[in-house]
Order: sequence, then structure tokens, then C-alpha cells
Amino acid sequence: MSKNWYIVHTYTGYEGKIERTIRQMLEAGELDSAVVSDVKVPVEEVTEIKDGKKKKKKNKFLPGYIMMEMDLPDLGWKDTCAKIRRIQGVTGFVGTSPSQRPRPITDEEAKNLLLKSGEIKGEKTPRIKQNYSIGDQVKITDGPFATFSGSVEEIDATKGKLRVMVQIFGRAAPVEVDLLQVEKLV
Repeated sequence: MSKNWYIVHTYTGYEGKIERTIRQMLEAGELDSAVVSDVKVPVEEVTEIKDGKKKKKKNKFLPGYIMMEMDLPDLGWKDTCAKIRRIQGVTGFVGTSPSQRPRPITDEEAKNLLLKSGEIKGEKTPRIKQNYSIGDQVKITDGPFATFSGSVEEIDATKGKLRVMVQIFGRAAPVEVDLLQVEKLV
């Protein structure tokens, strides 16, 4: 037996409640802590810019799903899985019917999900919720081009960058700025 990560499908909005319920069941001894070792609701940190202010919040990037690390025994796995399925809001394990043994996700998939949620230290950067489109008028608020205004020419959401055309010495010049360095002009 080895520990693997499993995905449990839930009603959207019930993820936190189900995580707390599973943790309470572990504390009360209703679930064996040798079998169920961890429960997580995958969330990512998002930086949102509204009215020129940065706001950080946590968003679920897999709404309707939770991750469980379990060491399912060959005998007795049905009892553990049935207890989890009976929790209000749980619809079952992803990829299997109630009569089948749940299938774990691969180690690579688990690592990617945990890295994205910040559970594993790595190259995780907070995602920026951008609300800019090409042609929008923006003002640069930070960096060497602070106080310059221009129009958005290109958006690179993966890098969190914008290319803005600004007037420098009477000529239009493209400037690449971070999403956090600009604010939309109304």
C-alpha cells in the first residue's frame, strides 16, 4: 500500500464544509487516520486590481472538487469510500462508480495541483486577474514610465505583461509593463 492523491467530486460551494467534515471524522475516529492522511481544497492566490487598488484573494481553481491523500487498503477500502460518499454534498470519486475502487491521480498531476495551490514551494506566482482589453486607455503608475498614459496594444496574460503605446518626445513608443504597474483610465 502506498499513499496516493484522489479527487472527490462535490457540490460546488460545499468544498470547505466537506473538508471540515472529513477532518472532524478523522478526529472522532470515524475515519482511520492511517488510511486518510490529508484533505485539501485546491485554491490559488489571485491579485485583482480594482479602482487602482491591489486586492489579494483566494479562488478555488477546481470548484466542485477536493483532493484527498489516502493509503487505501486492499481489504476494507469499500468501507472507507462509503463513509466519504455518504457525506452530504459528496457525489463520489472522479472516474469511478460507487462499486469500483477509486483510481488515484498520477504523481505528476498531484504535484502540479499542489504547486499551483502553493502547497509545494516552487515557481508559484500569484495569478493576476486582468480586466484589460486591447485599445483600453491606461495610466502607468509605477516604474520608469510612471505618469505616462497610453493605449493597450498587446496583452500577455501568461507573463502578466501589457504592451502600452505611450507618447515619448512627441513619438509613439511601445512600453512593456507589468499588470500591477497600470490602472485603467475611465
